[in-house]
Amino acid sequence: MLKKLIIITLLALLGAVATLSYQFDQALHTPLTIEKNTYLKVMPGSSVSSFAKKLAQKQWIPTRFWLRNYGRLFPQKANIKAGTYLITKGTTLAQLLVQLVGGKEHQFSVTFIEGTLFKDVLVILAGHPYIKQTIDDKSISEIAVKLGIDSINPEGWLFPDTYAFTADTKDITLLQRANVNMQTQLSALWQSRAENLPYKTPYQALIMASIIEKETSYIAEQPIISSVFVNRLRKNMRLQTDPTVIYGLGDRYAGDITRAHLREKTAYNTYRINGLPPTPIAMAGLSALQATLNPVASDYFYFVSGGDGKHVFSKTLAEHNFAVKRYLKEQRKNKSK
Repeated sequence: MLKKLIIITLLALLGAVATLSYQFDQALHTPLTIEKNTYLKVMPGSSVSSFAKKLAQKQWIPTRFWLRNYGRLFPQKANIKAGTYLITKGTTLAQLLVQLVGGKEHQFSVTFIEGTLFKDVLVILAGHPYIKQTIDDKSISEIAVKLGIDSINPEGWLFPDTYAFTADTKDITLLQRANVNMQTQLSALWQSRAENLPYKTPYQALIMASIIEKETSYIAEQPIISSVFVNRLRKNMRLQTDPTVIYGLGDRYAGDITRAHLREKTAYNTYRINGLPPTPIAMAGLSALQATLNPVASDYFYFVSGGDGKHVFSKTLAEHNFAVKRYLKEQRKNKSK
């Protein structure tokens, strides 16, 4: 009789364990009740018990019982890490635990585009909800000091690229990464530059690269435009490039360059000053840097828009004037249509 009772008790226990195991498995492999992909923030020091309570309050799980006790039974499998995670629709509790225990935080990203100004980058950083704002009360010159840039104007010292980061990364951290990236790229290209270029320092090359970047979006033309500016500098001719004039005008630029603008002597008006402007005028991309430091050889001294996104290059002023007249004629024709 006793033996029979023991067997019944053991069977009952085994049945209870099997039932409990099945329920655990069901709870762990049931998708969370979320309607769409969403972000989940796990605070530092969160225990599985408090985390389970949070999920239940969000109504992602029907009860915190299974997750809380799973953490007690298997603490090594529930050692969740703080961070911000992207949880996709259909994710199960088991998959969520793997994600959190592995610390697989979501990688956000910001993209700095070629030709963008430093002030525009600050706007991008300030507008991102997952970037920690630490310099929003600082002037551009103060930010330059924080970056270790030896100039009150840090224009051009950020490398345009896409930068991945986790939530609560500081804005200054992303600027530092972009700055180091530019220093690295510029230094490497400076070491492999062509001979006899009219640039004494990498910074002068950076200034020229920013001008080339703003002159054309057609990458194949950049080495030719670079050669034009090299030829002009070697002949002590002024660069006479509109993008520098526009940069010098700042907020006064309203979409058109006037004769008065071209006559105005600013530090950036290359129709009035000799040589390069004092700083870059935008972020230069890799192709513009390469074109600056390894231009093609040409006899061109002038270029003007061809009206199709490309340029017409000329060796003499007479050829250039003819190209300008043709361009203006096409412009008038297009406006009259």
